[in-house]
Amino acid sequence: MGAAFAVGVTLNTGFVAVEVVAGFLSHSMALLADAGHNLSDVLALLMAWGATILAKRAPSGRRTYGLRKGTVLASLGNAVFLLLAIGGIVSESIHRLTLPSAIDTRTVMITAGLGVAINTMTALFFMRGSQDDLNVRGAFLHMASDAVVSLAVVVGAGIIALTGLQWIDPVLSLGIAVVIVLGTWGLLRDSVNLALDGAPREIDVAEVRAYLAALPGVAEIHDLHVWAMSTTETALTAHVIRPANDDGDRFLHAACEGLAHRFNIGHCTLQVETEADSACHLAPAGVV
Repeated sequence: MGAAFAVGVTLNTGFVAVEVVAGFLSHSMALLADAGHNLSDVLALLMAWGATILAKRAPSGRRTYGLRKGTVLASLGNAVFLLLAIGGIVSESIHRLTLPSAIDTRTVMITAGLGVAINTMTALFFMRGSQDDLNVRGAFLHMASDAVVSLAVVVGAGIIALTGLQWIDPVLSLGIAVVIVLGTWGLLRDSVNLALDGAPREIDVAEVRAYLAALPGVAEIHDLHVWAMSTTETALTAHVIRPANDDGDRFLHAACEGLAHRFNIGHCTLQVETEADSACHLAPAGVV
């Protein structure tokens, strides 16, 4: 993914510069607003790229999980950045509805068309990893939304050139903003959940508990916790009451392999307790 981030940042930084110049030359506030949107996405890409690098750093004495959580914070920042950019689009669109101005539609269409090509190509770089990594998903959404916005600018400028109706462009921009908000909401929701150490959305904690409780010799499961170490890694801890634990090592290996295979939970820590009557202070459901 490092190469994808490098290409994305380079292409989009160059395009922002082109779009700003073209926006001033064509007197198009739509292009200038889109340039601001793209600039926020360049910053978001840099943040996401940095987070993926930090996630590879080895644990230290103080940060025993390393900096993997940085990927979650970056995905949350990406969602916030995208919503702020949408706010700018909505504000500019409303302004243009009240004070329409003539634009150089040919320059706008050529520049925005270049944006469609660049952003689509960049989004394709991230599409494969967007299903498995929330951070990469954020980058993909940024680039895909930029491509849609640029396409709308092309279409709007073309219709304006044919009809002279200046209000078409801001109305399209408002419609696109709604679409982007709907797409970003899931990213924001998942990012906040992971930042608060919630279980990833695709993992059913009740099903995990049932799986552990059904393992051979297990009498009870308590103090079960599932959370995201990063946007791609999930951790689990649990206390397992297993009175006859004569095959303890084999049991632990089999349980952890099963959790990794069935639930994609790769970092498991199980504490086995052999006395069911012993009072574990973490056994009550409301105790963390």
